[in-house]
Formats: sequence, structure tokens, C-alpha cells
Amino acid sequence: MDGTILIADDDRTIRTVLTQAFTRAGCKVHATSSLLTLMRWVQEDMGDLVITDVMMPDGNGIEMLPEISKLRHDLPVIVISAQNTIMTTIKAAEAKAFDYLPKPFDLPDLMKRAARALEISRQGRRPRKPPVNSGNELPLVGRTPVMQNLYSLIAKIVHSNLAILISGESGTGKSLIARTIHDFSERRNLPFVVAPVSDLVDVDSVESMLARAGDGTIVFDTVDDLAVDIQGIISQKIDQLNGQGPRIMATTQTGLADKAQNSTFREDLFYRLNGVGLDVPPLRDRIDDITLLSDFFLAKNTQTMVKTISADAEKLMRRYSWPGNVRQLQNCLNRLQITSSEPQISTADVQLAIGGQPMTEPAEQYGVQDKLSASILRHLQRYFDLHGGVLPPPGLYGRILHEMELPLLEIAMLETGGNQAKCAALLGINRNTLRKKLTELDIRVTRRRKMM
Repeated sequence: MDGTILIADDDRTIRTVLTQAFTRAGCKVHATSSLLTLMRWVQEDMGDLVITDVMMPDGNGIEMLPEISKLRHDLPVIVISAQNTIMTTIKAAEAKAFDYLPKPFDLPDLMKRAARALEISRQGRRPRKPPVNSGNELPLVGRTPVMQNLYSLIAKIVHSNLAILISGESGTGKSLIARTIHDFSERRNLPFVVAPVSDLVDVDSVESMLARAGDGTIVFDTVDDLAVDIQGIISQKIDQLNGQGPRIMATTQTGLADKAQNSTFREDLFYRLNGVGLDVPPLRDRIDDITLLSDFFLAKNTQTMVKTISADAEKLMRRYSWPGNVRQLQNCLNRLQITSSEPQISTADVQLAIGGQPMTEPAEQYGVQDKLSASILRHLQRYFDLHGGVLPPPGLYGRILHEMELPLLEIAMLETGGNQAKCAALLGINRNTLRKKLTELDIRVTRRRKMM
């Protein structure tokens, strides 16, 4: 890596870590705790890349981006921040930050992004890439990759006129996302109308809703519950708009694509609604965000003393499947804020709040909230990131298959009690092939009777 890095962060530890890392990578580094000093460096034409925090003692890093762009339009800026909601994401996107990382960030990941920024800067071209995640007041909180990806997509489409289909389980925040997109768009001062299924009964009601929305935004809520004849009316009315009138959004709890293919939902309406699809993950798929969400909801409730959650209580909350998603978590924390007798919410408090509810299962313990492919993807991404922008040594395919094959064969042999014939049948491979692989991988499992 080659270039001069300008770092602005009021955390001395972060400045030290980043200075050491980039210096070892071959870069020159200037680090400061002041935005004024950073701006002086930029004015003096110093640096090939800026890495800045958002909340600084003498200002806001994002608010400095337009000034940096005015002085040095080709100087890429990477924003890092401990904030974790969508508000700062959109602000940073509008300010054309090169990239965004939430704190605590992964150092190899930051190094990789910095290397890419320097390379693009040298080539004299910068993609208009919105950042990924951040936060201020909105409860769209999340540091997990699935939420960061969602925030990134929202930032890209917020100023477009594309129709948006928001999919997700009940309680994931679909309506909140629709409202957020409207509030940050150029239509923010125009009407925002939610059209529930119960209000869409005939041609007149559909026309009335569209008229109320004017040139603002209309959200057809839970469209998978619409009667087929109403689907046809909506499809026809959207077509008649011819790109004029309100921005069209819709929410659904089910996969409309499958319904459209199976003719249980009108295909023409599906394609009119699905200009851009936003998939909102259930809470069980973003367990690591529970801490952030809990802190947000507890701090938001100002009617009583703000409470904290014990480490054991949080572990219990992370093992719960949360069938009602973020809405259920919010209601649970509101209840705990009032009913817990101590300043710190205990395991017993949480058990009392969620113990009698359905679908309680140790999701995190057994990893059912995560797909194997997602786990492998995270592992491989970190493997590449650790190489700091340089490709790993050749032969990666064989090494990765070896790592996957070993635990698969070990657990298959254990589960079949060391019976090679049963194991081969379970895996769907030839017994001789299995025997060869066991020898190559040095797997020894004594044959035994499996205890039930």
C-alpha cells in the first residue's frame, strides 16, 4: 500500500492503532483529534485518503465532507462511527463519502477498503458508493452485515422514483422503512399515505387513496392479503399514472414472487410493485443487534429510571427466537423497564417476560438463525480481509474443501457409530471413496453402538 493517510479521531487508541497499521503497510500517516487540523491539512493539499470519525470535539465529520469535496473533489473520505442507525448512513451518502464503517470496525477490513480507495484515487475516478450504516435518532439500528447491506441499498434508492416492495415478517419494521425513505426523499414535504387492505374495497377507494397521496408517497400495506379483483384495480390505476403522481411502495409478509408464479397473486401487479425489493431480516437473523436495540429502547423510555441488562439476561435474550421480531423486543423491554425492581434487569426478569410466550428456542446455541452458507461466507470474507487487499496463496480451492470435508466426515462417522457402510450411504458416496478419504485425513472413529 502506498500513499499518505490523514486520520481524524478523538480516540487516542484508535489513532495509535491506525497509525501503526498503515505505517507498517508502507503509508505515511498524519493523525489528529481535531477537525480544524484535518481541514488545514486538506487545504494544504496533504494526503491521498482521509479517515475521519463523525462526532468530534470541534465538529461533525460528515458535515465537513462537502467542504473537503469542494477543496479536493478527488480526495476519498472513509467515515468511521460508533453510531448505528440509518440517519447517518443517508447523510453520509448524500455527502458522497467513499465508504463507511461502524465502530468497532475490523482492522483488516478497513485496510482493504483503504487500499481500494487509494487505488481508485490514483486512477482519478471515484464511484458514487453510499456508505453502509450509522445512527442518531431512528430505531433502525443494526451493525450486523444484513442490516448494513439493507441500509446501503436504502441509501442508493432514497432519491429515486422506483417502486419499492418491502418484504419481511410481522414486527420487522417494514412500515418504518417506508416512512424513512419518504422522510429522506425529495417528497418529504408531500403526503405520506398508508393504504391498508381494509380500506381498499373497490375502484373508488383505490382512486381516493391515490388522490390523497398526490405527488407524495403511497404504501399499499400487506398486499399479499388483497383480493384478486382489487389487485387488478390497483395494477390498472398504477399503469394509468404513467410515472406521474405518488411514489409507489408496498409491504408483504410473504414471498410475492412465488405467489405470482403460482398465480395466487397477479403477476402484472407484482412487477409494477417490485421496482426494487427490500428484504427486512427477522431479529433471529441479526441476533448481534439485540444489544444495540436493547440499549436504544431502554434509553428511549424516559418515564422511569433508565435501566441496564445483566450479561446473563442478555445471553438469555439472544437465545430466544423472537417470533414477534423487533416490535416484540421493544414491548418486552418497555415492560421490563417498568416491572423490574432493580436498576439492572436480571435473568429472572427476562424469563418472566418471555417464558410464557410461544416459540422459545435456543436459536443462538444451535445456530438455527443462520444458514451454513452464510457462516462460510463470513469465514471466507474474513480470510480474504486478513490478507489486506493481497490475494491469498494459490491452491485456495483445495484448502477450503479440505477444511469443510474434515469436520463433515468426522461428525458423519460419529453419528453412524463408526459404521463405514452407513456413513457412506449417509453421505451418498462410494464406500471405497470414504475409506480413502478417512485414510488421507487421518480420521479414526472406533465402531460402536450408538446410544439413544
